[in-house]
Amino acid sequence: MAKWLRSGLRRDICVVVASEGSTTAQECKAAVESSYDDRLDPATFYGALEALTDGGHLDKTVEGLHDRYELTDAGRRALFDHYDWVSSALPESRSG
Repeated sequence: MAKWLRSGLRRDICVVVASEGSTTAQECKAAVESSYDDRLDPATFYGALEALTDGGHLDKTVEGLHDRYELTDAGRRALFDHYDWVSSALPESRSG
């Protein structure tokens, strides 16, 4: 499993960016915080965005005052690999 997958925050950022398409950093942060039902430390969040961009999982473009992020092909592959791993570990039925 890729090293970037060791961070749940990084995975969750990629999930948000995949679902939202091109998103600003603030939109992404708000969506992750909504999912967590908690505030994220800005330094932690922006550090995760930077690591994902540096690692080739996100592309960053500047649009006016905002940075916009999109998932790269490598980021998409990593998400699908993680999804396949989680899916294979879960039982077929949710009833239990």
